[in-house]
Amino acid sequence: MIKAGVVGGTGYTGAELLRLLAGHPDVELSVITSRSEAGESVADMFPNLRGHLDLCFQVPDLETLKSCDVVFFATPNGTAMGMAAELLDAGVKIIDLAADFRLNDAATWKQWYGMDHACPDVLAEAVYGLPEINREAIKKARIIANPGCYPTAVTLGFLPLIENSLIDDQGLIADAKSGVSGAGRGANVAALLCEASESFKPYAVNGHRHLPEIRQTLSAVAGHTVGLTFVPHLVPMIRGIEATLYAKTKSDVGELTELYQRYYANEPFVDVLPEGVMPETRSVKGSNMCRISVFRPQQGDTVVVSSVIDNLLKGAAGQAMHNMNIMFGLNENSGINQIALLP
Repeated sequence: MIKAGVVGGTGYTGAELLRLLAGHPDVELSVITSRSEAGESVADMFPNLRGHLDLCFQVPDLETLKSCDVVFFATPNGTAMGMAAELLDAGVKIIDLAADFRLNDAATWKQWYGMDHACPDVLAEAVYGLPEINREAIKKARIIANPGCYPTAVTLGFLPLIENSLIDDQGLIADAKSGVSGAGRGANVAALLCEASESFKPYAVNGHRHLPEIRQTLSAVAGHTVGLTFVPHLVPMIRGIEATLYAKTKSDVGELTELYQRYYANEPFVDVLPEGVMPETRSVKGSNMCRISVFRPQQGDTVVVSSVIDNLLKGAAGQAMHNMNIMFGLNENSGINQIALLP
């Protein structure tokens, strides 16, 4: 059994991670930390875990965490990098669901997150945990930077086009929408039901923190810096992301749906829909699946891709579990093969 610890188990992402780990056949969940809730039963906070998890939250303690095989960080940005080096020295593998290790350059990290990076040497070692492009590196990794939710949906949508050089990658547009759970579980007026319901708004138009992450990943695939406009929106639903992606074709792109189906044929968590079928966020709710449709309206020079994920699963906890399965040589589907919830 893999002995797992979770640092920061009280947010929405942490709650989903606990639910998945509690049901994983090869995992023993041994420690869950929270400074604010130390001593409280996890099942009292999350009653869906009653009968499945008999642990209390405890204050983070490095010596206790060093007894784990893998530690997940479901914490605010800047937390994991303060503990990572000591855990790695103790032989513990790390999967960070925050942004501490997503950006390759420490100066870029400081520009977007407003703090110096605490361990640039560990940053240089971290593997970006998008299995569809980094599976082999993940197998050998000690520390994984779990991708952000928007970057997952956007990258998977653009990937086949960029890798096959079928579009002008200097004018990419990502118009993305997220449910309010993406804002976290903390008190936030903008995420209150009365504020978010029956409303729809863009935010962070001048620069969202996920922009450099998306640009970094797509540029690595392209072999040069891509041009990207990324605009996120808040929609009045609890969970789910839909990213509508636009790009100009460079030449005759052929049959796009067949291209995408071939590209993702062996990926367990990417489903390319038949031509003309529109993806819906409800079709991935509660699952680790990304569903994609690709269009070329009126056979013009614009390619339109729609990509949907559950922001808390494929966009966070489910992807973290997928990474763990790969790191430890387990079946990639193990513990995360849930069918989406309908209605």
